[in-house]
Amino acid sequence: MNEKTKRFEEGLATRRSVLGDAWVDKAQQNKTEFDAPFQELITEAAWGHVWSRPNWSKRERSIVTVAILAALGRYEELVLHVRATANTGASAEDLREAMLHVAIYAGVPAANHAIKIIKEILAEMESGENE
Repeated sequence: MNEKTKRFEEGLATRRSVLGDAWVDKAQQNKTEFDAPFQELITEAAWGHVWSRPNWSKRERSIVTVAILAALGRYEELVLHVRATANTGASAEDLREAMLHVAIYAGVPAANHAIKIIKEILAEMESGENE
């Protein structure tokens, strides 16, 4: 197995552990010839090279990812990664602290909107909706 293949497989395993098999299976089923290279790139680069590194836990990476997505206003991805906290161990308290950082370093409007989304998703997760 070459390095790229090993990194891709490691990334795929990490992606599944964070996002869940159902989400990854759906992404794979929806993949077309057009976006197949992109799916390979994010699986190998984001999930294999970054998320699979041993230096931080999945919880720590999850907190940082949620903060960055909130700061950038990438709300669709924010929803995905808030849901992923069920697999990464990041708590509601972790997300609250991250949003305080977002408010100070990226702006109150970014944090305010992200907090609204996070509250909605956490409430859905707590009630068992969208499982």
